[in-house]
Amino acid sequence: MSRLAPRPQPDRPPGRTAAPPTAGLPPGAAALPPPLPHDDPINRLPLLVLYPHSRCNCRCLMCDIWRDRGKRELAAVDVARWLPEWRRLGVERVVLSGGEALLHTELWPLCDLLRGAGIGITLLSTGLLLARDAARLVAVCDDVVVSLDGPRQVHDRIRNVPRAFDRLAAGVGAVRAAGVAAVRAAGGTGTRISGRCTVQRANFHALRATVAAARDVGLERLSFLAADVTSEAFNRPGGWDRERAAEVALREEDLEPLAAELAALAREHAADFASGFLAESPRKLERRLLQHFAALLGRAEFAPNVCNAPWVSAVIETDGTVRPCFFQPPLGNLHAPGGLAAILNSPSAIAWRRGLDVARDAICRRCVCSLCLRQGVRP
Repeated sequence: MSRLAPRPQPDRPPGRTAAPPTAGLPPGAAALPPPLPHDDPINRLPLLVLYPHSRCNCRCLMCDIWRDRGKRELAAVDVARWLPEWRRLGVERVVLSGGEALLHTELWPLCDLLRGAGIGITLLSTGLLLARDAARLVAVCDDVVVSLDGPRQVHDRIRNVPRAFDRLAAGVGAVRAAGVAAVRAAGGTGTRISGRCTVQRANFHALRATVAAARDVGLERLSFLAADVTSEAFNRPGGWDRERAAEVALREEDLEPLAAELAALAREHAADFASGFLAESPRKLERRLLQHFAALLGRAEFAPNVCNAPWVSAVIETDGTVRPCFFQPPLGNLHAPGGLAAILNSPSAIAWRRGLDVARDAICRRCVCSLCLRQGVRP
């Protein structure tokens, strides 16, 4: 399944063709190792998501982070203070999300701390500042995941900033060039750069064009997910009202064209699915896009999610708030007495996880970005 980190991952191991469907699973799913267990209390946390900066440099149609006019940051001195505990918890990878991490005034010292602790780094970015920071970025980041919303005109309309597509393309090129130079100088595999497309009313008709755009700008992989219109994430306290959500979600008359676009994508890009350039299988995309939007309209049931995020990862926001994932309510705050382990393993947090049924929970059922870390697979 599509996983958050370190980059969009294919439904099957690279280089393997899809196996016959088994027990209703999508092709290739039977070859995947089992998910990490739901252990309580938590004593190993492979993945940590940080919001380094509260603001964003885009004005996207499907997100309200850019409406936050503050300039809150996770201070490098605080990360240095928390880092010994993160190492004891076995954190292997940090994902820099947010807001736009490249706006952080102390980003490189923060990254140096993580690298010095042997922790891998994945950066999620709008792509607008990649060209400026390419040389520093390839020195500290293993993976970069950029937001690609479609071909040039579609992407620019959704991002709502001048020349967003061209700036992203230039940034990807700069990162690839800097990565090649770094590999030549010191060896290694370089920084991998992939894309993620958030599907919504403004771009659902352009999935194939988005694949072509991803190829054109030089991305190594592309993942699709549905726009979230139901949660309080992305700076939406209380969530959107019905009218605002309807501006982003698909309408009933859009479902048939989306089905046709997905069918054409599967037919015309079979090689991209087989190679893993397209991270999800055609069947997975039908469930996570067509079925999801149909369910929002009451025309279908939400597809069941397989997710172990609350047991294998945590999200730390710019003010120190700790959440079990992007969408669920907070568990505590790192600036309060105690630490991350104390927050994750408080009686209330353990009780919440033990009572969480991912298949039935209202937030989980509508989740567009489930995480499934698997045994023997490093994040």
